[in-house]
Amino acid sequence: MRMLWSPWHGCHKCSPGCKNCYVFYLDKVRDKDASIVHRSKTNFNLPLKKTRTGEYKIPPNSEVATCFTSDFFLEEADEWREEVWKIIKMRPDVKFLICTKRPERIEKCLPADWGEGYNNVGLAVTCENQAMAEKRLPIFENIKASKKFIFVAPILEYVELEKFLLTGKFDRVCVGGESYSFARVCNFDWIKQIYLTCKKCKVEFDFHQTGSNFVKDGKIYKIKHKDEYLQAKKAEGLLEKEYGKIEV
Repeated sequence: MRMLWSPWHGCHKCSPGCKNCYVFYLDKVRDKDASIVHRSKTNFNLPLKKTRTGEYKIPPNSEVATCFTSDFFLEEADEWREEVWKIIKMRPDVKFLICTKRPERIEKCLPADWGEGYNNVGLAVTCENQAMAEKRLPIFENIKASKKFIFVAPILEYVELEKFLLTGKFDRVCVGGESYSFARVCNFDWIKQIYLTCKKCKVEFDFHQTGSNFVKDGKIYKIKHKDEYLQAKKAEGLLEKEYGKIEV
């Protein structure tokens, strides 16, 4: 089961991928200011909450996208993060995914007992274009974690990752397009080339959403948000059929 947990909300735009941020878009629709970072009043300790029958609201074996309406390593969250690490450690039966655009802050924000990484935490860094890949991934390479992922999302151009994947320090590449109004295009040719790079380097690949404007064979397809995941999986299936599945 995949679930969301946002112990805090709000962020600051810091790179080209942030231009049409879905958090800012949705908050504007709700007449809220997404640049104001605040601790959640109701869900800060969600992984520890239980139902009336005594079962966890986040069931065992769940995959939890953590802090996806903010950035886990924002400076404003420094005073709350230690408590969140304790909550994460108390749920070893749950896999937490933490994604950031600020890899330079990761090391200083890890818990004292991190060691080689918590077994139930996967860290990810977003690089939406080549410039961000060249800036962020060399930093991320040296961070210890049980699992490390590269998010090319929202993908803004083809991103060459071979030299990074050949280091053997990354477990998966996740690619996705941009959603909602004014979304920039996601080109199937970029997805194909990244897939082939992952296949060559024997690294897992996940195309998790097409975005709202998906280009394939020179044609733009307008994809409803609710259909972006399904259409991405169909496209990924085409790649597997034509080029073979990735063996890792």
